[in-house]
Amino acid sequence: MTVHTPTPDTVDLGDPDTFANHDLGGLWRTLRDTAPVHWNPPVDGRRGFWVLSRHADIMAAYRDDVHLTSERGNVLVTLLSGGDAAAGRMLAVTDGHRHHELRKILQRVLSPSVLREVAATVRVDTRRLIREAIETGGCDFAERIAGRVPMTTVANLLGVPEQDWDHLLAQTRTALSTEDEDVDEVDSEMARNEILMYFMDMVEERREAPRDDVIGRLVDSSIDGMPLSDEDVVLNCYSLIIGGNETSRLTMIDSVHTLAAHPEQWRRLKHGEVSIDTAVDEVLRWASPTMHFGRSVVREHELHGVRLRPGEIVTLWHASGNRDERVFDRPEVFDLGRTPNRHLAFGYGPHFCVGAYLARVEIAELLMALRDFTTGFEQTDESPRIRSNFLTGFAALPVRFRPDHRGSTRSPRTERGRPSSDTPCADGGPPTSDRRERA
Repeated sequence: MTVHTPTPDTVDLGDPDTFANHDLGGLWRTLRDTAPVHWNPPVDGRRGFWVLSRHADIMAAYRDDVHLTSERGNVLVTLLSGGDAAAGRMLAVTDGHRHHELRKILQRVLSPSVLREVAATVRVDTRRLIREAIETGGCDFAERIAGRVPMTTVANLLGVPEQDWDHLLAQTRTALSTEDEDVDEVDSEMARNEILMYFMDMVEERREAPRDDVIGRLVDSSIDGMPLSDEDVVLNCYSLIIGGNETSRLTMIDSVHTLAAHPEQWRRLKHGEVSIDTAVDEVLRWASPTMHFGRSVVREHELHGVRLRPGEIVTLWHASGNRDERVFDRPEVFDLGRTPNRHLAFGYGPHFCVGAYLARVEIAELLMALRDFTTGFEQTDESPRIRSNFLTGFAALPVRFRPDHRGSTRSPRTERGRPSSDTPCADGGPPTSDRRERA
């Protein structure tokens, strides 16, 4: 339950409770207007950090590999703890030449032909799960559908056995996003270690008995003639399972929660008045499941009159940038027909999300299945929010579906636009000069 809107003088953006208990819309507007480079002071021995809230400043920071680095961590939990042990080995926290080479490897193992196969599976699974939920009258959408589709997708890519899916899903939630106030940073760290150990076992299995899956292909890869180490493979599998599951899952939950609260937007989607592509982009902008990414200053520079010095932490807040009035017309309005839509849900620049294609596929298939098989849906109980200073969303979403019996034999419509921009280029980004990747 929201209590009040904190002010810049009282807010602590390092505290997960800040996001679980408060509506920050007013705070972000204030920061964008009056303090676009805001200092979040140290709290209880935790380091302070800079906060960027404007869309343009966030994009500029993502492109800046001269003054800023991701190799000391790219989220608050690691930046505030002194650094990321995966630096230089996991794509998200690697820069320069090695980042470029590692990214090429991941683009090869996630090639368009592989992803097209996966997309077909996502369609079948999503439509089956929606039909089952309709037949039973309702469900916890977060558990029954959003909790299954992304995990099934990324687990199949990695070759994770089906009997382990629930275990990995539980670990990823504990690692990054939980509604349980009893789960502390020690529990989250243990969950992260559990995921790493799980993939270490899988890497050992692939070395003994090679298989043609993502892990098997990573095991056979090298950079500058040097094979990837077991740790390299494990850390990038960890990144794929975390990124490929949590952000898509939370976006899917938010899409149903938001559509249930905006019947006019649902009507536009149901009657084909908006394209699936524009709807997907607006769902992503609105949900902004990854609230921030971070960088460390390596070279002193100035932004809006503020000196940023080496060693300081700079956080880039999508949660604010995706509501920036300087970029979005009526940003507080949920508009499935919004275009253009330069949202930052997948980051921007050299670290644009390598899994953006799959995330779009998952959200698009969900929207099409809801449109084809239901006349609408309603939330039947409260939705607790997760506790995190990194991700945002709902831990549960009880819903009741109203069936559209005309859709029982309907094939998925194929009106998704922009096929060229939905297909990864050779380097994994869209076919433009804007190489946008997640940090």
